[in-house]
Amino acid sequence: MKSVVVRFPGSNCDEDMFYALQELGLNPSFVSAQSDISLADYDAIFLPGGFSYGDYLRTGAIARFSPIMQAVKAAADNGQLVVGICNGFQILTESGLLPGQLMMNEVPGFICDETLLQVEQAESAFTNAYTTDEILIPVAHADGRYYADEQTLADLESNHQIVFKYTSNLNGSEDMIAGITNKQGNVLGMMPHPERAVDPLIGNTDGQNFFKSILATVATQGVN
Repeated sequence: MKSVVVRFPGSNCDEDMFYALQELGLNPSFVSAQSDISLADYDAIFLPGGFSYGDYLRTGAIARFSPIMQAVKAAADNGQLVVGICNGFQILTESGLLPGQLMMNEVPGFICDETLLQVEQAESAFTNAYTTDEILIPVAHADGRYYADEQTLADLESNHQIVFKYTSNLNGSEDMIAGITNKQGNVLGMMPHPERAVDPLIGNTDGQNFFKSILATVATQGVN
């Protein structure tokens, strides 16, 4: 398997993501957001957390125009796995790869904590290795409140696109949504950080099965 982490100006979780992918056997590389290249050779593409382009205008609003995003969109259309974590989720919604919008937390301010998530879709490409319904995952965001109109929310529910929900009202997200996929199920965005819960030294490994799920999914598709 081959994976790649896209580095935007202002990314600050790229090294965390690279470490998690490396530790769990996803064979990562880095690529600059300024690169105008194909990503067709990668099984999974990761947009990490941070503050791309300083969060000017709106979180993810400038990053979506980065040259690499054309390749990310092509990869998504091709059925490759695309994952956006925190700022990466914001970029995916701004790019139109996922529906909805990430807005300022209901109570303004930066949340840095761990939170319980409910695994809503146990058989998804990103959750199939989990054997428990609840997982403890770190969060770190100020603009993590998921918003979508009523029709979009209904569509997400009926199409089984809601993968993770908060078990408490962490940030005011509609329907407690913490992570969603596209209709095809190969593009995922989530605000919590599974890459920060993989090393036993920190006392929480609930993020490991997120990456093991991706490995299992790629293995069933055939790997590079």
